[in-house]
Amino acid sequence: MSVLDEWTRQAIEELGLDPAVLDQRLVLDVARDVAHGVTRPAAPLGTFLLGVVVGRGATPPEAAARLTRLAEEWSRRDTGR
Repeated sequence: MSVLDEWTRQAIEELGLDPAVLDQRLVLDVARDVAHGVTRPAAPLGTFLLGVVVGRGATPPEAAARLTRLAEEWSRRDTGR
């Protein structure tokens, strides 16, 4: 088990969450997309916003797709692509 997997397991346990609620790959992909498309400090904010909107009822894949799309649009806007 990697350090990331072990930390995630312990954090889920500490917060009293069902491990099934976390799609670790999806969250990390959103962080990557936002970091590369916007700026690195935006990555934790993007993942926080992902959690907020999912907590309000959005599905994780749909919310992640929206944030990724926004980051891609932001990147194109800044680079003129």
